[in-house]
Amino acid sequence: MKADKRREEILSLIGNSENPIPANVLKEKFNVSRQVIVQDIAVLRAGGYNITATNKGYVLNDKIQSARVFKCRHTFEQIVDEGVLVIESGGRIEDVFVNHRVYGRISSRLDLYSRTHVEELYRSLVSGASKPLMSVTDGYHYHTVSAENEEILDKIESKLREKGFLIEI
Repeated sequence: MKADKRREEILSLIGNSENPIPANVLKEKFNVSRQVIVQDIAVLRAGGYNITATNKGYVLNDKIQSARVFKCRHTFEQIVDEGVLVIESGGRIEDVFVNHRVYGRISSRLDLYSRTHVEELYRSLVSGASKPLMSVTDGYHYHTVSAENEEILDKIESKLREKGFLIEI
């Protein structure tokens, strides 16, 4: 079965179920690894489907989300300011990525949807164990931000611009 068809069926199963569907059930049904299911869910989310992972499995929420990519630049110390601005405006930071001149696109999934998540990320970066991706591109980086609707994304864009974090693409 091709990936697109599998994703359509996953979406249908999750959307039509009254109960959460665990990744292991999907894995067995489609005879693929759990990692493939996790990747399929990520692709569906990126396509605007509001799929939530619970401790009992995946659930499709009624509202299709909007998503937008923002190019940003700020200092290391402003990571929390940027994250909190997005989250308190009603957004969710799905990922961070940079376009490196030698290595190409380097990305990491973040799934930041609370102030606590942003602060935990910052604390782990401050510990020195790792550096933020933006450090390899002189502070320039991109975030995919999702929200319930385009109006919220417009508000986030405006606030990022006001703070001087937004780089016009």
